[in-house]
Amino acid sequence: MWMWFAFGSALFAGLTAVLAKIGVRHTDSTLATAIRTVVVLLAAWGMVLLVGAQGQLATMSGTTLLFLVLSGLATGASWLCYFKALQLGEVNKVAPVDRSSLVLTVLFAMVFLGETTSLATRLPGLALIGVGTWLMAVPRRTVSVPDDRFAPELSSRHRNSGGERTIRAQGEPDVRGRSWWVYALGSAVFAALTAILGKVGITGVESNLGTAVRTGVVLVMAWVMVAITGRRPGRWRVPRRDLLFIVLSGLATGTSWLCYFRALQDGPASLVAPIDKLSIVFTVGFSVLVLHEHLTRRAALGLALIVAGTMLMLV
Repeated sequence: MWMWFAFGSALFAGLTAVLAKIGVRHTDSTLATAIRTVVVLLAAWGMVLLVGAQGQLATMSGTTLLFLVLSGLATGASWLCYFKALQLGEVNKVAPVDRSSLVLTVLFAMVFLGETTSLATRLPGLALIGVGTWLMAVPRRTVSVPDDRFAPELSSRHRNSGGERTIRAQGEPDVRGRSWWVYALGSAVFAALTAILGKVGITGVESNLGTAVRTGVVLVMAWVMVAITGRRPGRWRVPRRDLLFIVLSGLATGTSWLCYFRALQDGPASLVAPIDKLSIVFTVGFSVLVLHEHLTRRAALGLALIVAGTMLMLV
């Protein structure tokens, strides 16, 4: 049963990225994260009340609570990085880097949780995922030529500081302004920590209650960041359309989380995480259909390798 919850987590996580991308077009990413966390928190506690798990809160051990709080802090950091990256870069570029957290998750699960079963099968899968991520996220190198050699048949021209022009092939993304890389990588690192800390924290605790506690930590962290960085004029303005998609993104995230931590409670973290990372298929598909982002052959090959690596790890 845990596998179905893991696949449900992947589906709704795929929706989250696209809805959030639309929601942060004219809204500060930190504020958007704080708003959507409110929605996730309401959804999480709604499920806790529905299943009647609120009584376990009084009997929760200090160690369990500690790891849930640490998991929430890691999640908050991951979210802040992820939605900043989405604001700066394309979904089908940010998502692969974020999903590379799978590599760290599996390694952490092996080292800290002792999940070393089928190690020989999982390492080749991780290698495929790593290569696929690189193909999707890292564009081909640009070529710099003097102005008098500028080829008219190539598109996307940019003049650099040396008086030359940087040319890239039709359909290739601009490699300038790559700060989204830093945020996407930070999102991956903290997401990996989230899975491991969350696995420890929900041991012996109803999964919906664990999710609700973690979300409360994320909420506090997100609004603290808004208070720290929200001094610029107009920072609090949120267009109605952005607000709608931010709320929808929060609902998708809440559903994804409930599925994910339900799967973590019953299944091994080193298998739940790979299934959850298949959300990249939904993310890329939605980004092409809804956001009309271009998927190059190189990126399509990378996506195929990521899926193949993930499936190999599930054998």
